[in-house]
Amino acid sequence: MKSRKLSRTRRRATILTAAAASVVAGVALLPNWSAGAAVVDDPTVDAKTKATFQKLADAFFTDRTDALVDGAQSKRDKPLTAGFSGHVKLSSGLSRTEDSARDTPEGRKDKLASLGEEYSKANTAVTLNATRVEGRRATVAVTETTTLTYAQARGNEPRTTGFQAGHELTFKADRHGNWQLTDVKDTDSGLAVNTLSKPAVKAPTTADDGDTMPNAPRAATTRNPVAVPKTGTTYDYKAMAAYAEKYWNVYNKDYPDFNGHGAGGDCTNFVSQSLKAGGWKHVPGYVYDYTKWFGTADIQSDSFVGVNEWSWFAQNSKRTKPLANVYQLEVGDVLQMDFDRDGSKDHTMIVTAKSGGVPYVTYHSNNTFRRSVASLIASYPTAYYYAYRT
Repeated sequence: MKSRKLSRTRRRATILTAAAASVVAGVALLPNWSAGAAVVDDPTVDAKTKATFQKLADAFFTDRTDALVDGAQSKRDKPLTAGFSGHVKLSSGLSRTEDSARDTPEGRKDKLASLGEEYSKANTAVTLNATRVEGRRATVAVTETTTLTYAQARGNEPRTTGFQAGHELTFKADRHGNWQLTDVKDTDSGLAVNTLSKPAVKAPTTADDGDTMPNAPRAATTRNPVAVPKTGTTYDYKAMAAYAEKYWNVYNKDYPDFNGHGAGGDCTNFVSQSLKAGGWKHVPGYVYDYTKWFGTADIQSDSFVGVNEWSWFAQNSKRTKPLANVYQLEVGDVLQMDFDRDGSKDHTMIVTAKSGGVPYVTYHSNNTFRRSVASLIASYPTAYYYAYRT
């Protein structure tokens, strides 16, 4: 809107009227703190405050993980977050929420123990990635990196498992300018072993022609099935596992990263890279044709990066065959999951180790290293599982 010229008298009257109105509006818009209380201006977040944000986040996720561990580490008199007070601390509301939700990881620990898996210790570290401050609200992006040590590992059994998980933390400042952590959200697929949230699921996907692609049969999850050893020598399964364990948390720059591109993330892209490292050859063609399979830095077929499309290609091409039980998986084999049992698969993983009859999978979204199939079943007992011999 264009400005208008006013006479000096009218201009002075207008300014005085606006000033009076401003005072009244200012009084009306003051925060509703109790009368006479000291109220600070919107607080700033300096380097020291950011460091305390990070330390509190570290304590918060350590408390969650400790609920999975046997021994003294899980039996502290008070959670680590109880040690924070004053300028930065956990809000009472979030503290109550965490206390009431603690049954989830503890129940998961008991279920794991019944399947023969226990953790003797854990180490959690949090990296602060970014902080955004708007008035009395601070939004903090962090990455949690946790390593769990398997109890009583023997022989060639994996000694540790690990994962990375992204989170968004919300801090709110009270009237004195002190910050309280009020909310924590997962920013990836929610597949960490200590998570309290449900995993992200993909919308149902169907083949273009409706009926030419075989529907993978579900695999049982009972222990000690009849073994099905690998007999083929076409592919280098050790190379598949080595690739996956090299790039589980440091991504190969020769391929795009699909994290943050909706449900599913980078999991199938990562497994396809691992299979390619072990000898799977490209089948060039149209990107939407699920009978083709190829992936480079510049272009990828849907079957290279899509959970269901990969399954269709793998079966149609005869590069895989279904296994009846998840415990029959061997190194280089692939495991998929359908969390909500709607017929559309949600997640893809590759086996990188096996010991004592238990396969250990490595995957992206969340970045995870050598998680046991027993742990997956304990965490998601109602999911559908699909096991592929490669």
